[in-house]
Amino acid sequence: MNIALIAHDGKKKLMQNFCIAYRGILSKNTLYATGTTGRLIEEVTNLSIHKYLAGHLGGEQQICAQIEHNQIDLVIFLRDPNSKSHEPDINNAVKLCDMHNIPLATNLASAELLIKSLDRGDLDWREMYK
Repeated sequence: MNIALIAHDGKKKLMQNFCIAYRGILSKNTLYATGTTGRLIEEVTNLSIHKYLAGHLGGEQQICAQIEHNQIDLVIFLRDPNSKSHEPDINNAVKLCDMHNIPLATNLASAELLIKSLDRGDLDWREMYK
């Protein structure tokens, strides 16, 4: 499965901790991330992550392009409801995930539910959907 990992600045530490906790599950999948988030995750987990540009420099748009082409199976976008205007805009990613039936988590609770579902095989339907 192809998993996109994005986090607003205020949630980057939470994303690192999430990836540490679920390193075993994440390591079985192909990971994509915006630049800074990907680098920070790699530093603490040694996971291999395809890194795009930083979110505010176009990385979020690069991931959105992959979503649009049905090349992402799961998106974890830990968003900060109090984010600054220069941070990635969640609305485009949400819209594309809705359009293409791609599971999306925007907080820790939904991220944990999706990652555990992935581990159980509940998201295997994505392979047929492609």
